[in-house]
Amino acid sequence: MAEPLIDEKRDVTEGLAAYEDATAGDVIEHRAEGAVGGVTGDGGDAAGTYGEATRNCDEYDSDLNCLMANATRGHRVLLANLLGEIDLYPGQERVMIALWDNGPQSQNSLARIIGIDVSTMTKTLQRLERSGFVSRRPDVANRRISIVDVTPRGHALRPEVDRVLAEVHRRMTRGLTARQIEELLALLSVVRGNLCYEARTVEGDGSHRGGAARAG
Repeated sequence: MAEPLIDEKRDVTEGLAAYEDATAGDVIEHRAEGAVGGVTGDGGDAAGTYGEATRNCDEYDSDLNCLMANATRGHRVLLANLLGEIDLYPGQERVMIALWDNGPQSQNSLARIIGIDVSTMTKTLQRLERSGFVSRRPDVANRRISIVDVTPRGHALRPEVDRVLAEVHRRMTRGLTARQIEELLALLSVVRGNLCYEARTVEGDGSHRGGAARAG
């Protein structure tokens, strides 16, 4: 399922935004293809763009950068593997959840809800439509707008998605107490806020603030 390549800066900035809610938008689908390949032997290095960065991280397991990269990689591979069992890719489950929770939506509205661009949403919907999980129809008020709805097959998928996400949560937090899980959520919320701020800086300035400072 090859996708057109996206440029490096866009891959980084959209990828950070997509991870805001623990799973990615469809941007992660680009990376997840590599992840699925790593699990099934179809598509190469499961680490995707993180392959080189995490290759020797076991030697520096107390380094936050390596811990974050390895945790992100492991989550992506696990999520891709379990969602693959129900014919979904990471990111697609977020679209389905948005539709289940909010009802039929335009493509633009879905993109806003999830936080990805419209062109990426279009690719995701094309895949979901081919799988029979969603349908699209023209808006009666404006036929240039497509309204996306869940099909009966898509509605039947909800218990499976809930099961997969619960299993990912269970495996991620294995060995942690309920109190530790609460603390982890609070700490990761702070980290997420910091990283999303950096992503907005990259998108707004066209370059990383630190890199601009060094250049000056």
